[in-house]
Amino acid sequence: MDRVEDLKFWFITGSQFLYGPDTLLEVERDSKAIVEALNDSGEIPCEIIYKDTVKTSEEITSLIKEANYNNNCAGVIVFMHTFSPSKMWINGLSLLQKPYLHFHTQFTEIIPNEAIDMDYMNLHQSAHGDREHGFIGARMRYPRKIVVGHWLDENVQRKIGKWVRSAVGVFISKNMKVMRFGDNMRDVAVTEGDKVGVQMKLGWEVNTWPVGLLVERMGSVSKSEIARKVDEYKSLYTVNDPHDLDAIEYQAREEIAIKGLMDEEACIAFTNTFENLYGMNQLPGLATQNLMRQGYGYGGEGDWKISALTALMKKMSFGLDGGTSFMEDYTYDLKEGLSLGAHMLEVCPSIAANKARIEVHPLNIGDREPPARLVFEGKAGSAIVASLIDIGGRLRMIVQDINCVKPSQTMPNLPIARVMWRPEPSLTLGAECWILAGGAHHTALSYDCDAEIMRDWARMMDIEFVHISKDTDPTKFEQELMLSDFVWHMRR
Repeated sequence: MDRVEDLKFWFITGSQFLYGPDTLLEVERDSKAIVEALNDSGEIPCEIIYKDTVKTSEEITSLIKEANYNNNCAGVIVFMHTFSPSKMWINGLSLLQKPYLHFHTQFTEIIPNEAIDMDYMNLHQSAHGDREHGFIGARMRYPRKIVVGHWLDENVQRKIGKWVRSAVGVFISKNMKVMRFGDNMRDVAVTEGDKVGVQMKLGWEVNTWPVGLLVERMGSVSKSEIARKVDEYKSLYTVNDPHDLDAIEYQAREEIAIKGLMDEEACIAFTNTFENLYGMNQLPGLATQNLMRQGYGYGGEGDWKISALTALMKKMSFGLDGGTSFMEDYTYDLKEGLSLGAHMLEVCPSIAANKARIEVHPLNIGDREPPARLVFEGKAGSAIVASLIDIGGRLRMIVQDINCVKPSQTMPNLPIARVMWRPEPSLTLGAECWILAGGAHHTALSYDCDAEIMRDWARMMDIEFVHISKDTDPTKFEQELMLSDFVWHMRR
């Protein structure tokens, strides 16, 4: 599967033989109409396919087995149009390996005063049937998303669309490969983690390649390849000084080599560190930024978790144009209650408010030549920052709602890409909660993914989720963390 847009979601309707063949034909017609409307809504990023109206345990189990082994199927949506005795679902649901949404809807939006009779009641009884199905989901403790409302309601369609993006994230996770050039920055704790445990839980394959191999690959990049890449840079960005061409060409050489190695190994994310640049003249800046623009994930200082998370969130937000980037809280404006997010070099231009500029400046870290990098201000708008940490025996996803703003200062002597935001519920309370939860200094910032999408993904992957929002109170938040520690410890 080369394009996540080509993934499919199977719509399965539950019923039984109690009300006769005519009712079953109507159930099928109604189900197909619902699926057609969802696909036409513009809110669902992948196609939903009506698969069947299942009436027996054997049909359910067979269809779920088929879904499990179909590489194009990224999830199942179930709806009990009439009444589907939930014991029939036990064998099938016990085998289900795909994301699962329980859609509690009804074909008709209102009760027709004149037309309602017992035949109508028997046909349109999802208020009854979905409650029966809901019980077995709760009894089996299967991770599921529940969406309630009429299938033509835009908010309902939007919720399903967000869940589809979360389910795409599950598909990406199960196929994720991360390329590390060298190891982590020395003595840093939060960028470490249990790679074997993460692969068992999330499916991420994280392996290391020597920097020497990258340097060797850089040496094989041709002048014509570099010239084409520089032309690409010039078409996308503004070159601040024509005399910077040598540094820009070196970044082009780095980008081509990194991308070539990643593509050969089917990796969609990578890391490096300024402490391991043996044989390289510049730390990749522009090279990394342009790779992120193309959808690759990145994590600085060897932070493989945030590299994978950035790639994942980029894939989950396909078709949207808000932008997602590797990020770091760098410094505060405590008077205004703002955080300045940036990094030495590597911020993705997908979040730029205006056309980015290519500039070359010294970098007081890494002991190498001044690297070319993109310089820009981030756009204003609502966003989230997300952090994935190894809390010891388990993973914790921390998401904070933020509001990105246009900076009041020009910062003319800060030659890096940056974005400024006001965290929820405030800078001081939000930072207190972030630190209580153990959130990393590296994050993935996204204008496209929101807390609901990330919560659904965390539920599907069976990891802890923590949300810092406008309603978060530090005292209650600390109590919730303590309770969560207890619950997740008991689950181990």
